[in-house]
Amino acid sequence: MKIGILREEKFPPDKRVVFTPSQCKWIIENTTIDLFVQSSNIRCFSDELYKKEGVKIVEDLSECDVLLGVKEVPNSLLISSKMYFFFSHTIKKQPYNRKLLQKMVNLNIQMVDYELLKDINNKRLLGFGRYAGIVGAYNGLLTYGLKSGQYNLKAAKLCDGRGEVESELLKLKLKKEKILITGNGRVANGVLEILNFSKIKQVSKYDFLNREFDEAVFCRIDTMDYNVRIDGGNSEKYDFYANPEKYKSTFMKYARVTDLFISGHFYSSGSPYLYTREDVRSEDFNIKVVADISCDIDGPVASTIRSSTIESPIYGYNPFSENEDDYLKDGVVAVMAVDNLPCELPKDSSEDFGKEFIDKILPNLIGEDKDNIISRAIICKNRDLTSEFEYLRDYLNGN
Repeated sequence: MKIGILREEKFPPDKRVVFTPSQCKWIIENTTIDLFVQSSNIRCFSDELYKKEGVKIVEDLSECDVLLGVKEVPNSLLISSKMYFFFSHTIKKQPYNRKLLQKMVNLNIQMVDYELLKDINNKRLLGFGRYAGIVGAYNGLLTYGLKSGQYNLKAAKLCDGRGEVESELLKLKLKKEKILITGNGRVANGVLEILNFSKIKQVSKYDFLNREFDEAVFCRIDTMDYNVRIDGGNSEKYDFYANPEKYKSTFMKYARVTDLFISGHFYSSGSPYLYTREDVRSEDFNIKVVADISCDIDGPVASTIRSSTIESPIYGYNPFSENEDDYLKDGVVAVMAVDNLPCELPKDSSEDFGKEFIDKILPNLIGEDKDNIISRAIICKNRDLTSEFEYLRDYLNGN
């Protein structure tokens, strides 16, 4: 099998890659794969680093059977009759990528979306969520330092990897802040890594809501900690997933005592908002900084009115004008809502992603795919949608 590592060509440029040079070397030495890396002057690992590991650097990948990238491949660069792996952003019928799906179908491409690679328990196997959480938590603490004036941290994008990020965290000067995390997956686990490294104490929900502390503390909550049935009946997770319209948010009891909120939850359409714009105007809303890793615009975290960028990661939300304002002003919520956080630590996040691919996906790609992990993630092949993705038919047809 010939596998090619694509150069990232979507704008703005993405420095991440599926496999690091050392991972490529391991694949070459331990499998029968013939591996090629497309030359790039953007990638976080230079062509020379790959060459030093004995990896073939090429311009043309047309002889490869399988092509691996991170972001969407521009339509004009797609090669017919290949198997592609990347984040296609088509499975939610994203309008901006309809032409991409149409082109892949027309070119007889087998499209494998990383988001769809799941085990037999329907748990995702690949993603950059862990590093979204790591960088998001760091950026949240950085933003809090600027908002409070208590300390200054170096931007993650300027750090030489995870090691320097951890060195910067030694500069933290927190007092008695309460930090709240939502979520129970990869993102939230990444957040925990940063807070635990910073030796911030974790406390129970009860203590977070009812006690004062002489040090900074954090609390992690999940879906059923801030959603209850409107009719007062038993609140159950599976009932909530099936009938979100029968629930209401109780998030404000946490917002009343929280200084820094880090969102790492997954939000499903139709679920109650965590807090509304009206809630932010309440005297009970104490949150000063929101690190919205989930970044659903005009959605469940009402202060997130747009995504922000790595170059300009923070903006202010004025709850009374409902518009942007100077985030350093009193009463204005500082919002960090960068939607491509892992790009700030491209080497570390690439290494993490590549390790998971080698451990969980590669054996199924080059051997027997017993659990149909790859076949279940194929959106289209043989110039048509696969049966599992028939729901995309109208989208594909432009309706």
